[in-house]
Order: sequence, then structure tokens, then C-alpha cells
Amino acid sequence: MMGERLKGKVAIVTGAGSSGPGMGNGKATAILFVREGAKVMAVDCNLEAAGETRRLINEEGGDCVVFEADVAKSADCKSMIENCIQTFGRIDILHNNVGISSRYGIDETSEEQWDKVMNINLKSMFLTCKYALPYMEKQGNGAIVNISTIHAIRVPRPALAYAVSKAGVVALTREIAIQYAAKGIRANAILPGLMKTPIVESMAKSSYQGDLEELWKQRDARCPTGKQGDAWDTAYAALFLASDEAKYITGTTLVVDGGITQRI
Repeated sequence: MMGERLKGKVAIVTGAGSSGPGMGNGKATAILFVREGAKVMAVDCNLEAAGETRRLINEEGGDCVVFEADVAKSADCKSMIENCIQTFGRIDILHNNVGISSRYGIDETSEEQWDKVMNINLKSMFLTCKYALPYMEKQGNGAIVNISTIHAIRVPRPALAYAVSKAGVVALTREIAIQYAAKGIRANAILPGLMKTPIVESMAKSSYQGDLEELWKQRDARCPTGKQGDAWDTAYAALFLASDEAKYITGTTLVVDGGITQRI
């Protein structure tokens, strides 16, 4: 049975395919949005990964289309938004979930790495918002949910380009929220903490010599709750911010971290 928290709404979820087996933030969010009544365009640079998300949604009787895009490219973002309008006639929710990590300080960060992280993590959200906002403004409503990270406000470990790009996401979200508040459009950011997702697993294989259990054990121990979060924790936060339940919430940051920022 489908829920009704997003009934009748159309959502774009970028980064909707997982980087490996399991449930990533974008994948979980796309599935949850559909479960709550939305029609979803699942966007990813890996069409096969987006297709897996659509398959899971279709198995539950939901409505999902896929779109292949590199959201760091203006033409791809413009085409993505136009395709959504052509397919569904509107766009009510834009959920930006694409991002990569960079675990270096300034001394080890190359100019090329800096540019790559900024383009994927920050420029992509600027572009998707830039092309979606005119349609939302014409409709007189819309909700944007951008994924940042606790690295935007704390320093758990050196991650210069990543932290700066994600702090930029918070500023971008705030600027859009204020500019469009009187036009019925809301923009909010989610700051996840330590999450057990496929992208973390893939990065950890090199850092922990493939000892995945040791990685999860150490990450769990760092959390005040004794356990790291998962993709569904991020997805449910996104669901709330995208829904009309959050109609008076804009320009804010929602920390989803089990309290770990209070320790840092």
C-alpha cells in the first residue's frame, strides 16, 4: 500500500543508483519517495545502476523513469530537467544526492582533484537548481533538498576539498531559500554523519586492506549511539523536507548523525 506524504508530486533524484551492491542514499530516497506517492525520475551517470533502482520500484508497483546524466555538465542538467517536464509535466521536488569524497589536506590536494570535487559536489547542484527553479517558479511551488555532510561544519578528519565543497552546498541552499522564499519554493540541506553505504564500503577496501568488518566496527564505535546510520536515515529526512509537512521550513540544515557532531 502506497503512502500519501508525496501524493501527486514529481521528484528528480540525482545519484539514484548505488555505487555497488546495497542501498545508497539516493537509491533509498528514490524508493521511499515512490512509496509515499511520488513519481520519480532516477538520475545517475551509470544508467545500469539507475535501472536497478527502477526495477526495485517497479516491483512495488511504483512509477519511475531513469535518465543518464553527468550533473557536472550544464547540457546534461538542462536536458534532465526538460525531459522531466516532457515526461511528467512538472517538477515538485529536486533532490541532489551526487557527491565524491577526497581525504586529503591542502598539502596533498592537487589542483585537478580540487576542481573535480568542486565540479561534482557543488557545481552540479548549482546547475540542477538553476535549470529546475524557473519551472518551480512558474508552478508557484517546489522543494529542493541538497545532501551536504557534517564535514561542512566539523573536522572529523582532513578532507579539504570535500569539506569546502559541502560547506558550499549549505551556502548555495541558503541563498536559494532566501531568494525564492516568497515564490513558494523551499530549499534545505541534509548533513549526514557516518553512514553504512556502498560508497563508503568501496572507499574503505583500500584503507582497511579489505577488512570490511573492522571498518564497520571502528565507525560504529565512533558514534554516540554505538552504531552508524544507513541510507534510510538520510532518506526519511529527505522525505520530511520534501513533503508539505515541512512547508514552513526553508534555508535550514538538518543534521542526521546520531549525535557525533556533538563530540567533535
